[in-house]
Amino acid sequence: MEDTRMMSDTPAQGQNGFIPLVTVVDFHHARGPEVEYWFGVEEGVDPAIDNDWPLLPFMALSDGAHASSEDFSYFTLLRPARGGVPATSLFGISCTRQMDASLLLNRPADVTRSTVQKAVVVIADSPQFFGMLRERLSVVTSAWFAQKEFTDTEILRRFQDSLKDEKERGEGLAEEDREEYLGMSLRELVREFKWQTLVLFKCCLLQPKMLFFGSRCERLCMMQFSLISLIPGLIRNLQDCADPELDSYEKQLTKPTSLKTSDRSSLLSYMGLPLQIFGKGSLFGPYTPLQQLDILADYGTKSYIVGSTNSLLLQQKDRYSDILINLDETTINITSSSLRAALALSAADRRWMDFITQSVNDTWDEANPSRPKTMGYVGSEEFIRLQFEEYLLSLISAVKCHNYLIHHANNPRAMFPQVEGDPALDFGSIWIDAWTRSENYRIWERNTDSHLFDIVEPKHPCAGGLTIDDVQRRIAEQVKEFHLDERFAVGKEVLGRNLLAGKEKASTVFNRLYADMEALKESQRRKHEEAKREAEKNGTPLPSPGFTAPDLNGAKQTVQSVGSKAGAYIGSWGTWMGEKRKSGWGGGKSTPQRNQENYPSPPSSTRNEQSTESVRPISKVDDRPRTKESYQESIFDADTNGRPDSSHDSKSTVVSPTKNSHPLHPSRFHEEMDSPVEVKKSEPPIIVEDTPNEPPAVTRKVVPDSIIAEESSKWEESLPKKINASERNSDVADALEKATATPISP
Repeated sequence: MEDTRMMSDTPAQGQNGFIPLVTVVDFHHARGPEVEYWFGVEEGVDPAIDNDWPLLPFMALSDGAHASSEDFSYFTLLRPARGGVPATSLFGISCTRQMDASLLLNRPADVTRSTVQKAVVVIADSPQFFGMLRERLSVVTSAWFAQKEFTDTEILRRFQDSLKDEKERGEGLAEEDREEYLGMSLRELVREFKWQTLVLFKCCLLQPKMLFFGSRCERLCMMQFSLISLIPGLIRNLQDCADPELDSYEKQLTKPTSLKTSDRSSLLSYMGLPLQIFGKGSLFGPYTPLQQLDILADYGTKSYIVGSTNSLLLQQKDRYSDILINLDETTINITSSSLRAALALSAADRRWMDFITQSVNDTWDEANPSRPKTMGYVGSEEFIRLQFEEYLLSLISAVKCHNYLIHHANNPRAMFPQVEGDPALDFGSIWIDAWTRSENYRIWERNTDSHLFDIVEPKHPCAGGLTIDDVQRRIAEQVKEFHLDERFAVGKEVLGRNLLAGKEKASTVFNRLYADMEALKESQRRKHEEAKREAEKNGTPLPSPGFTAPDLNGAKQTVQSVGSKAGAYIGSWGTWMGEKRKSGWGGGKSTPQRNQENYPSPPSSTRNEQSTESVRPISKVDDRPRTKESYQESIFDADTNGRPDSSHDSKSTVVSPTKNSHPLHPSRFHEEMDSPVEVKKSEPPIIVEDTPNEPPAVTRKVVPDSIIAEESSKWEESLPKKINASERNSDVADALEKATATPISP
């Protein structure tokens, strides 16, 4: 089956018989830029006048072209309707060069400046082959300037003849068989803008007012061509882009009735591609001079993609743009708040674009940015283009599915069990809503089948929410973007040098110390030899070579002294522990309050044993209000639920802390702390009186004197009796003496 949709070879574009023209634009010191020669037309005919192209010289000679030896400009021209040929768009490419006026062989009288600046321009009916044409135009212009004689234009005439012959020979060739994207570097676009490349792509489909700015005109124009080339088939269907009044594409468009799945062109046509973003009310001007600002501000111009090299537009970006792309600073400034919300990428969008960005970065070649350093497919221009084609097909299929689900929301038989939820949400619900209000969506919706999701799966290429892999990938890209790895490498190198220097210094210190020790040993050896000679001379006994027999009696006394002190402390500790066990410490009985200044604190209790530090009876009246700080509890003595152990004696009194404010989500432990503590009936009565001269909410607790006397007597009885330290020290000394009774060998 063949596709019945009318493709791009319409009379307005492919069969209009337009022969490429060549012209020369000169910069006159008094009159400014003006057309100097025409090639490919009859003698005395001026196409600029016949077609009403007064701005052609300003488009060919861009602002700032004098700052470089060679620059290129790309622009669009409106060819008005004539005879039976409807109005259409033409495309111009100019090569601007300059040379020193003193080098001219015959210098005209009107050349008063030190340099001569001219532009050779080619005007064609399609920008499809501008990549290849740009290289030939550069060679021809360079050769013409090398003659140093601008009156000799034979080389330009032959150049136009060659373009005419190619046009006539290639009239019936299939456009798909020719290279159409040469010179449009998508790799550079992705390399510079990373994930924002997808932002720009989706922004084009919303058809706002997009303004590109850059000081280099060629780079400015090629970035725009690269962006619109991501929409399959759009480069071959730009017949309406030169003027907002053109609308031939939609008028000639018919809805396809058949599909040949083995033919890519038929598939794209059946899916409704290309999405025509340049139609009624839209404009495309890769380079737009200031003289063309009136058409940008015209009421009939609803959207456009234009570029400028004049910084004056930056001061009026709010007036002439919804989004400004500054290529010099690689920044995107969205002046429209609604557009900013619509262009927020989803997690699936970021994941998909991060994959393409990483593919380009991993294969980047500084010597030749246009192709991967691996010379493979991944990361190449064709790889990027097909990835965006897959994304766009999935997008329009998901939107068709979204519309179908909304239309049949109340029909359970119309649901798709193989489709989970709404697949369009992965592309951004706000963006989908904004796109449905655009002109290209209206054209696409009217001329496509409602069941496109039966042809292409309605699913985002990287469907799903945010994952840890996405976060790790973004962090890695941030590290690369801010060159943190290089900074860390420098810091690591500096740290390594410092460590090496420190190691050398330490080694020097140890070497010196070793040398000093050797010198000391040598001096001692010499002294011993001298003493030996003196002893032999005098007949006295020989001295020991640096070893003196230990004093066993002194060592024994020292050991006994240390053992006595250690034994006294250990004995006191053991006696105290025994008394505590007898009185029920740790067994659930109440223990009177101790004087912590005279007795050491007991070790921490086990999980089922409660320390007496946690709860204690009140031994004296305290007029201060009880706050949270008055409640003391070790975190190791709390149960797994954050509550104090409930194994306290019934006579123990816990002073409830005052209720303080907590965070919105307090822990369970804090919740229990905030709840009031009930006093058991078996506890002694506590008299609560209002404290005068204090706020009513603050109270103090008064304990009767009888309870204080009773508790004090219990506390005195529980005190351990004084231990005879001399007897215990004597036993420890005897044990140590027996242990050290073995003689020490010299």
